[in-house]
Amino acid sequence: MNILQVIPKLGFGGAETGCFDLAHYLYEKNCKSFIATGGGDLIKYINKDKVKVFKFLVHSKNPLIILINTFILIFIIVFYKIDIVHARSRAPAWSCLVATKITGIKFVTTFHGTYNFNNKIKKFYNSIMVRSDLVIAGSNFIFSHVSSNYKNFFDNNKRKLMVIFRGINTNYFDDRKVSQTKKDSLYQKTKIEKDFFKILLPGRITKWKGHKVFLEALNILSQKENTKPFVAIILGSDQGRTVYKKELISLVSKYKLNQKVKFIDKCESMPVIYSIADIVISSSIEPEAFGRVSVEAQSMRKPIIASNLGGSKETIMKEKSGYLYDSKNPNDLADIIYSFMNMSLESLKSFGIEGRKNILKKFDVEKMCNTTFTEYNKLIS
Repeated sequence: MNILQVIPKLGFGGAETGCFDLAHYLYEKNCKSFIATGGGDLIKYINKDKVKVFKFLVHSKNPLIILINTFILIFIIVFYKIDIVHARSRAPAWSCLVATKITGIKFVTTFHGTYNFNNKIKKFYNSIMVRSDLVIAGSNFIFSHVSSNYKNFFDNNKRKLMVIFRGINTNYFDDRKVSQTKKDSLYQKTKIEKDFFKILLPGRITKWKGHKVFLEALNILSQKENTKPFVAIILGSDQGRTVYKKELISLVSKYKLNQKVKFIDKCESMPVIYSIADIVISSSIEPEAFGRVSVEAQSMRKPIIASNLGGSKETIMKEKSGYLYDSKNPNDLADIIYSFMNMSLESLKSFGIEGRKNILKKFDVEKMCNTTFTEYNKLIS
């Protein structure tokens, strides 16, 4: 098979890394693998001998650019004899739909988010993601969302909706493969106190990731009696949201947490910063489509505390690999963090061991890629 995946940007998010992993997996299955994208930092890690990359403005929402992209895609499909086009975002999916209709090939989409809507126009725009031959949902939560909001588009029996759980590279996200030298280098670079209890919150700086709830919880935690010395690491770029970042910095000052909270824009190796954490937090105030942080943390043998929304409810083994807390209740989050602080080292390790077993069983990238490959075969046959 010749497979073309289309994605706006190849950054380091869940959709992007999933596209990256699948592209290389397809090559190993004797497929010809192609990616069309608008750019991104992940491009430099693609093995160009295995995956061919087309770089053009597929990320644009401009109707004229979308039309031009359609003709570019038609050329790629015909010239490279593409069998399946797999779109991973709405704007490029419109170009993909027309291009696959004209060329008569199969069209696949993956619902990577809830794509909220508040009017019929926005819902129509979103509906492109269910106008394909195969619609993939990354979690049961997304499956339910699509089924309840877009069921009218599945009257045609030729369309199929199914869950393929997103997966991660468990060989990469493995704490046992992180050397002490790399940890020491990170400590030196970030000036994080080794002996403090380390709380990690990874994720881009945007309101729905719940940083304010997290800071409120830290304020409550700092006022509890006999709280151990701790440092909270907020890891992520503001991606131009400078006003919101300033609001968070002001909150840190207001709660007198300047010596306890450290902002880090980016980390070259996520496994390294996961490895130094004692616990990991996912504090989203809106549902995560999958909850990649929760899965990565468990793969790294780290206890995870996540809000009780979206995909994290499916990936965390409650009271075995982590806890879910009331997303609107910073007191609840503070109490759970405090309980982890007072656990023995053996108990913390037990959570990590259970988490790693959970991810290896259900959310390994190999399983995700193999299932997707199998569905591609079914479409062709």
